[in-house]
Amino acid sequence: MKKSFAYALLSMLFVLVSAPFVFAAAEAAPAAAAGIDYTKAIAVGCALLGAGIAMGVGAVGAGLGLGQATSGAANAVGRNPEAQGKVMLTMMVGMAMTESVAIYALVIALVMLFANPLLKLIGIG
Repeated sequence: MKKSFAYALLSMLFVLVSAPFVFAAAEAAPAAAAGIDYTKAIAVGCALLGAGIAMGVGAVGAGLGLGQATSGAANAVGRNPEAQGKVMLTMMVGMAMTESVAIYALVIALVMLFANPLLKLIGIG
């Protein structure tokens, strides 16, 4: 990847991430002068961001693991077709274990969204 493309991609990402904060700050200025507390909105926004990151990382990790398992099993069966039954059984068990990472990420994301204990800790929930 060329440096100019990488810089352009990074600057676009920065603009996309920072633009909502700029527009939200412009609208929040009159409300902040009126004394409105935005603690709950910030906490819920951070929970949404954390849930999205948890699911993204969990899904990418599981996808990479499943791809490697499938690739290894296909190579093993291609080299030794007689061992297909044992290879398939081992691959299915390994894929189930790998998929559990994505399920754990989903559980953490759902807890962060619907039963967030941190909101109760700071006195919001």
